[in-house]
Amino acid sequence: MGDVRMKICFLVGSMTISGGTYVIVQHASYLRDHSYDVTLAVQEPFTAATLAWHNEASRLHCVPIEDAKRERFDLVIATWWKTALELPAFDADRYAYFVQSIESRFYPEVEVPLRALVDSTYRLPVRYITEATWIKAHLQTAYGQDAALVKNGIRKDVYDTAGPTLAQRNPKRPRVLVEGHFGVAFKNTALAIRLAREAGAKDIWLLTGSPVKWVPGVSKVFSRVPMVKTAEIYRSCDILIKLSTVEGMFGPPLEIFHCGGTSVVFDVTGHDEYIVHNENAHVVPAGNLDGVVASIRTLLNDSGELSRLKQGALNTARNWPSWSESSAQFADWVRSCFDEPAVSRETCAAIVADAWSVYGRDEKLRLANIASSVRRQKLRSLAGRLPAEWARRLKQFEAVGEVLIGKRKAY
Repeated sequence: MGDVRMKICFLVGSMTISGGTYVIVQHASYLRDHSYDVTLAVQEPFTAATLAWHNEASRLHCVPIEDAKRERFDLVIATWWKTALELPAFDADRYAYFVQSIESRFYPEVEVPLRALVDSTYRLPVRYITEATWIKAHLQTAYGQDAALVKNGIRKDVYDTAGPTLAQRNPKRPRVLVEGHFGVAFKNTALAIRLAREAGAKDIWLLTGSPVKWVPGVSKVFSRVPMVKTAEIYRSCDILIKLSTVEGMFGPPLEIFHCGGTSVVFDVTGHDEYIVHNENAHVVPAGNLDGVVASIRTLLNDSGELSRLKQGALNTARNWPSWSESSAQFADWVRSCFDEPAVSRETCAAIVADAWSVYGRDEKLRLANIASSVRRQKLRSLAGRLPAEWARRLKQFEAVGEVLIGKRKAY
């Protein structure tokens, strides 16, 4: 490539705090620091405050997606299904898709047309890369796509046993941390709080990306915390309860491993990248709520077992790559994209147009038969038009409702 700075554009759904955006920011920052001209084209509106949660996000060139469509790039990388559908709108020689999960699983099984639309993006004739072994296998088996695999790294400069805490750990009273958003059924955040209380936890902290200030049964709530500050929370807690049932390769258990804690998780896709049952954490079959309660209760009452798992977690952490190592592999993959033939923009556009046509037809039929779906869509639309303060209040009410009257079931 010589001295020419190749122009790379990541298509991003939102710059608000999330694990998926975190990964994109890490790779994009590394590429920017290694002679690439990097743009993040963002679908949802954002401000300086939106970017403040990650110390590198504000240093990246972030623009509204419609503005980016007026530029020309050497490589455009979609990062989730909605952005993959935008690929043909970009002027570029090469296109790629960074698949962080099989995202049709984010939606209820009854939403057949939507799930089919999401899955249609995996048929695009572009270069693929993913972060988890199970996703690589699925893309190959179901769609014949040969995806590169680069596992997520971790910020070793942030996540470490040494550093400030918000409270000392108490060996006689282990502290539980629940992490996750509310209003996303498969995250099971409220369920994790309820099961921790059921197990006898007396001191439960919550780390969430949802705009909430108070949740029943929780001692401390940390909402939308800057990434560099999350380690202070992890170092103050002993056991992370993370009960999501859909993941690519989730980061919070690995983060608390580096900070001296352990975790209780479901056997969700991607957990086996670094979590080993009874070695560094407890892994419970998805939906086995009594098993979760039993695991938490054991760790609360058996200091020897808790210490053993914490040590196993630290062993795992020591051997895990940093983000610099991971992003260096991602950069190698980017370079390899330029050695491949150009991708046909017209072929991509035809696939996207056909996918939208099929979705429009099938979704119209589905909604004609399910009035409740129409009501749910109207509520989502209303929430999106509320002023920021009212939207925050709605989220607060939603979180409290999930904890107090939500069903004792995993979604």
